[in-house]
Amino acid sequence: MTLREQAQERERTTLSPLACLSAESRGRARPEEECAIRTPFQRDTDRIVYSKAFRRLKHKTQVFLQPEGDHYRTRMTHTLEVSRIARTIARALSLNEDLTEAVALGHDLGHTPFGHAGERLLDQMVSGGFAHYKQSVRVVERLEKGGEGLNLTWEVRNGIVCHTKGAPAATLEGQIVRLADQIAYINHDIEDALRGGIIYPMDIPLEISNVLGFTLSKRIDTLVNDAIRASQGQKEMRQSPEVAEAMLTLKDLMFEKVYTNPAAKGEEGKAQDMLRSLFEHYQKHPDQLPGDFQSIRAEEGIDRAVCDYIAGMTDPFAVETFKELFIPKGWTVL
Repeated sequence: MTLREQAQERERTTLSPLACLSAESRGRARPEEECAIRTPFQRDTDRIVYSKAFRRLKHKTQVFLQPEGDHYRTRMTHTLEVSRIARTIARALSLNEDLTEAVALGHDLGHTPFGHAGERLLDQMVSGGFAHYKQSVRVVERLEKGGEGLNLTWEVRNGIVCHTKGAPAATLEGQIVRLADQIAYINHDIEDALRGGIIYPMDIPLEISNVLGFTLSKRIDTLVNDAIRASQGQKEMRQSPEVAEAMLTLKDLMFEKVYTNPAAKGEEGKAQDMLRSLFEHYQKHPDQLPGDFQSIRAEEGIDRAVCDYIAGMTDPFAVETFKELFIPKGWTVL
């Protein structure tokens, strides 16, 4: 037996009957020879981590645009926190950690610069709309590796596209990531908002803290343990009614106090104006798009190519591109 086959045999004998086994994957869009060492889901994780889109996450906004300080979350640190929470839950439920990790690490690859502000802008600019979870799948299917895509397994792609809205993922592992994403962003956004003076500890209702805990680590611990207890032996991920209600209330609080707070989001209008200008510029001058996007322009139209290019930008790259195109340079003597 190869090392991969040994690993797949361990999956059969140690994982829950509800787990998604890598040997039973629906496979890839383009069939490939199996790796002698890694299972298909382990290969997917490696492909995601080595992708350019994954590396760009470190310079993309989570909540606060280009904050001054080393400890605010980025889209990269958010992704890593989701991965850790998701793997903990998967391990406790004897589900497939490799599949869970691949979905978690790939779930936000399609996020725009400047977070959801950029997403809302592209949704206005593109015919048919724009959603980061759909773009994440497009990244792994079409945009990476010079247009070849990463050729991930069906289960990973399904988990990525289902991580935010709509029907739940077909696998429990994908459903775990959807819940872990919410657990992570609600709690780390609270910590960042406290650090930034946007909210204060007394803003969190006492009745919520009495259920979930008074600290970041305690809230995450409560939410993770509750998900494990409620989902044990179930065919779908669940939460207890009390904890689910408390988490929803906390989410509503964050939308009221942080996600729509002018003190935290006051610069988003400028970011959107900048992205709109970039979009309109490349619509008028599509020959200036990089070579990787010219084939998309030819096959799917200018707007699709421009959207893909801008969606892939990091925050600082978008700012520098805007400066290059629209801010006059000082004249210097040669």
